[in-house]
Amino acid sequence: MSAVSDRLPTFPWDRLEPYKKTATAHPDGIVDLSVGTPVDPVPELIQKALVDAADSPGYPTVWGTPELRDALTGWVARRLGARDVTHRHVLPIVGSKELVAWLPTQLGLGPGDRVAYPRLAYPTYEVGARLARAGYEVYDDPTELDPAGLKLLWLNSPSNPTGKVLGKDELTRIVAWAREHGVLVFSDECYIELGWEADPVSVLHPDVNGGRMDGLVAVHSLSKRSNLAGYRAAFLAGDPAVLGPLLEIRKHGGMMTSAPTQAAVVAALGDDTHVREQRERYLARRTALRAALERHGFRIEHSEASLYLWATRGESCWETVAHLAELGILVAPGDFYGSAGESFVRVALTASDERVAAAVARL
Repeated sequence: MSAVSDRLPTFPWDRLEPYKKTATAHPDGIVDLSVGTPVDPVPELIQKALVDAADSPGYPTVWGTPELRDALTGWVARRLGARDVTHRHVLPIVGSKELVAWLPTQLGLGPGDRVAYPRLAYPTYEVGARLARAGYEVYDDPTELDPAGLKLLWLNSPSNPTGKVLGKDELTRIVAWAREHGVLVFSDECYIELGWEADPVSVLHPDVNGGRMDGLVAVHSLSKRSNLAGYRAAFLAGDPAVLGPLLEIRKHGGMMTSAPTQAAVVAALGDDTHVREQRERYLARRTALRAALERHGFRIEHSEASLYLWATRGESCWETVAHLAELGILVAPGDFYGSAGESFVRVALTASDERVAAAVARL
């Protein structure tokens, strides 16, 4: 076991504990804007679907029920604009982090293979490569990478942590380059429903991929759009030549979404009203926090989408974390996401209206 754990970096959130203690000591309590975990209720129609499916004594299937696959294909076509989507084009997963961490291993990557991801990125992309003993590197423009040995290219739009959105033309250019060089693209699009100053587009849109999904897989999650982080509900959509073998591997590994969760996902993807309502909550919090941060001397970069504000005061991110912790506000240091974030902090919009109002007043 130590041989595996030794491959991994220090779990970043453990480093935030002293600052959390400081923030918690504030007379009015902590305002936790660090991790980005949803705090609003799970919509009632989703809870009802979960409860109605609670009597599920048998094993669920890894591929999910036909009803679930219908819901996935319908949403991918309706929301992402993808064409000719069949059950072979979708695969449920047990939360997107599980997929990101184990994908290189499930793809059979190892020493001599390379995984690439954005310079500022979700740390689990690197963790996945390390678990597989594959090489890993960051990029500013993926088309400038050496394609030799590059087996997996991660895209992330809207970005975690920066909220940056890759435009349609840029995605089209990247997809064409990856196909030319035989590089598999996985596009992490978990925040695609949360565009504020930009309209995020999927790699599955025909304007991006020319109507073909070969070499492309998109990763989607219900954690943020539907407040289902506790359900572990996510899915893949894209190239059946990639998803078919992954399905077989995941069958052997027993990587199945629970039957009640599958039923909840069907309900969630069939209803757009709760998504609009949740967007409105986040937009109000974003507007209030952004204005307060800017008045406090912060500059906000990117942040045109996602659940975060990417903010800087032109100092070490840890100085900023300490300063805000004294105000009872906990945020994530930018260097969690790469050395390029060392002067930024990530401020999550995932706190109640009351707690956001408290943060605004303190700032």
